[in-house]
Formats: sequence, structure tokens, C-alpha cells
Amino acid sequence: MSVQNGEWIMHGLAWDDPDRIKSVEELEEAVERLGFLPLFAGDIAGFSVEEMTSPKYWWSGALEHDPWEWRELVAGRHRVAYGKFFDGKAGFISLQWLPRFVNYRRGGYDFDARWDDGRASRREKKIMDFFISVERDGSLTFSQENILSTDLKKKAGFGKGGEKNYSGIMSGLQSQMYLVTSDFKHRKNKKGETYGMAVSIPLPPESLWGYDAVTSAYTEEPQESAARIREHILDMFPEAGEKAVNVIIGKMG
Repeated sequence: MSVQNGEWIMHGLAWDDPDRIKSVEELEEAVERLGFLPLFAGDIAGFSVEEMTSPKYWWSGALEHDPWEWRELVAGRHRVAYGKFFDGKAGFISLQWLPRFVNYRRGGYDFDARWDDGRASRREKKIMDFFISVERDGSLTFSQENILSTDLKKKAGFGKGGEKNYSGIMSGLQSQMYLVTSDFKHRKNKKGETYGMAVSIPLPPESLWGYDAVTSAYTEEPQESAARIREHILDMFPEAGEKAVNVIIGKMG
């Protein structure tokens, strides 16, 4: 996606291109085949949902054809993970590769351990306290509650007269793989009628796929996970530049 003469221009494939992703199912299959996939075009040519779909129906609201609508469906189906994973921008990660992103981005830390070591901020903890409880035996319990991001903002004390930079903190927690977008829902008015754009519902990945599966790469050093991700990117895109590769790998939290 780029700006030309003040207009946003989407880059993608022709409608009749046989390689075009044509459905939610094909999008999920592409993520599983590639391992991870940004939503919008970046510095690795051809490596995004945008560039694998037609620009014809983006933001049209046509559920059958609109990739922007597909992302909501994919998030709620839990076949792959969705969130702001790539330099604060949205994308998908397969369940096969999720543990390695978790291991590297978290630096091998569960959130409670990160807090205990003084590596997490107070604002991050105010959000994560809604999702993680530490039991007396030291085990972790992960919330299954579906809370709209807009409601979480208020309950965690962000907004007018409270804590600042809610969107930035949420983006950071997704980048560190402590939260994913588990679904989208529309808000309802007092009459029970839906209104506005769909709102994301965040949850820890452990709530969706289980602690053991999500943290299975903790058995290797975080840098080893990063190296495996790098190798996979370069296997797919040998000409990718270092900066572009590092955007996908991300930063250790």
C-alpha cells in the first residue's frame, strides 16, 4: 500500500490471476504454507496478503471477496494467529512457527517472570493482569473471557484522566507475543443494535492454543529461534535485505 497523488494505492494481483488468494480458506493455507505473512506490503516484494490478493474489493465490505473482512474471520477461527506482529503492523503466523516467535520476542520470559525481573512496565502489567493469574503453586491461569479492546482500555485505567498510550502498549504486547487478536465483535447500543466498526478482542495465545504448545520453543535459546526464522525467510526470499528480514524477525523484548 502506497500513497500516490494523495491517494492510497493497493498493490496486488489481477482478478483473473490464477495465483490470487480467493477465500478465507486459501488465506489460511497460504499462512500455513509460508509460516508467517504480513497483511500489507513491506520491503520484501510479494510477501504480504495485499500482494497476493486483488485490490478490487479491499474495504468494500463484501465478505466473500474483501481481504480486510477476511482478517476478522481468520482471527476468530484460530487456525493461525493474527495480530500486530511485524513492526507494529498486522499479520499472521502459523501455529507451527508461533512458538519460535514467542520464544524470541519474549526472550524466553513468561509475562509474570518479566514483571518480577523488572523488564515489564506498570502499564503493561495493568493490561496483562486481566488475562494472567499466578496461582499459589506458581502455575499460570490464562483468561478465556472475551473482552472488547475498547472495554479493556477503560477497565485497565487508560484514557481521559488515566494512563496514556493504550494503543502503543497493546501494540507492544502483541509484538512481544503476549497477546494476539482472538476475534472481532461489533459494539451494541442500549437497544442491542450493533454499530460502528468491529472491535478486536485480545487474548494471550496460551488461552487459545494452550501453554505447552505456545511455549514449546522455550527449550531452545531465543537467538536460535530468531536464526531459524531468518533462515526460513531467506529460503523463501533469498534477495531480501537485512533490514526487511529484521522487520519480520522483530526485536527481543
